[in-house]
Amino acid sequence: MCNLETEGTKYGCGTRKVRKIDCNSPYCIHSVRHSPNCMDCHCERYLGPDLKETITFTTTNYCASCQYWFKGPGAQHIR
Repeated sequence: MCNLETEGTKYGCGTRKVRKIDCNSPYCIHSVRHSPNCMDCHCERYLGPDLKETITFTTTNYCASCQYWFKGPGAQHIR
């Protein structure tokens, strides 16, 4: 299972990804060793916990790119 290193402001939607730590497993879709032609793929689809996380500031707001989808015009509004 591959992991990430993240840093920066921790928003309600997460932190900025710095780099991916590759697990080198052919059964992980995030790994460079995973076959692009994996037939009927049941390989690991999720990343493991952050290997390293450096938080400089914490806020409950969303980052600029997620703001549109969660609070802006792209958000689903409850009727």
